[in-house]
Amino acid sequence: MYSSLPRTRRGFTLIELLVVIAIIAILIGLLLPAVQKVREAAARAKCANNIKQIALGCHGYADVNNALPPAALMYYTGGSVSNNNANFGPNWAVLILPYVEQGPLYTQNNVAAHTSTVNNTAWRGVRSATVPSYVCPSDSNGAAPHTGGAGATETGWARGNYAANAGPSDPLQTINGNSNLINGSGTPAGFTLPSNANGAGPMVFATNASYKGNSLGALSNQDGTSNTILINEIRVPVNTADPRGSWALPYTGMSITAGHCRGDCGQPNDGTATQRSGCDDVQGGVGNNADGMGIGSTANSNQGQARSRHSGGVNCAMADGTVRFVRTSVTPQNWFYMNASSDGFTWTDN
Repeated sequence: MYSSLPRTRRGFTLIELLVVIAIIAILIGLLLPAVQKVREAAARAKCANNIKQIALGCHGYADVNNALPPAALMYYTGGSVSNNNANFGPNWAVLILPYVEQGPLYTQNNVAAHTSTVNNTAWRGVRSATVPSYVCPSDSNGAAPHTGGAGATETGWARGNYAANAGPSDPLQTINGNSNLINGSGTPAGFTLPSNANGAGPMVFATNASYKGNSLGALSNQDGTSNTILINEIRVPVNTADPRGSWALPYTGMSITAGHCRGDCGQPNDGTATQRSGCDDVQGGVGNNADGMGIGSTANSNQGQARSRHSGGVNCAMADGTVRFVRTSVTPQNWFYMNASSDGFTWTDN
């Protein structure tokens, strides 16, 4: 007999619903690391492209000027290239602006006037501009500018993640390219520097605007452009009062790596509580060991190490324009050889 009673539909029980939610949560937990890895891989690739374009910009500058740009132009008298109160001119990142598709920024701020007027400061108008190719997408701290003026009255220095390699030696030893040998007491622990190893890098401090830096041909005749780092990656600190990672400020740790293979510096990403916690010596720096941005001294800007937010290493552009990912575990000795332009030794990136 046909029943007229309505049929009841069976729904999910609470237990079944909880099981489904748990399964979804597990799947999300498995997918998130994979998504994060994909995002970081894309960010690292974008960073590598940025640093390559910067290296090519340096090549463009060299083609026109028959020499690489100086790491920084410092018009000081009786002062020091490591003292932020020096009368500073533009750095390498400002000088190559026309060669990285930033010609209007260069022209609008009359950057070229530094060649004829030593005390010209009009070029500092570039300081607040964010140059997209100067920013690594993995570093989230780049949005907030540096609030200090590093010895000047200007504020609002925009951030960047790439630095000229002025060599593993002390910046005071690389003025106008006249580098001295780094002494034994200044080398990392366990590293005996060969007597004929030169601590200069491809781009050095210059005290006059007419100084002609290294040519690419000269580098080819030394260790070779494929064996010498031209541009290192650096990080922006959390604290906006810390000047590190300010792309237009012409000092070590801000837009220049130097002294980063001596004393308490030794390897990329030094500066954590478990490594050499105070490897950077940067005037105005704010130490943050927990974030891998340790500070040893704030007296002068003598040391600035290569760092990145990428897992396991840093992007570096060689002088021939190729890009290498150098692991954090690279030995101090090999790190020295990679950054020195005339040491006469080969290296491996491990």
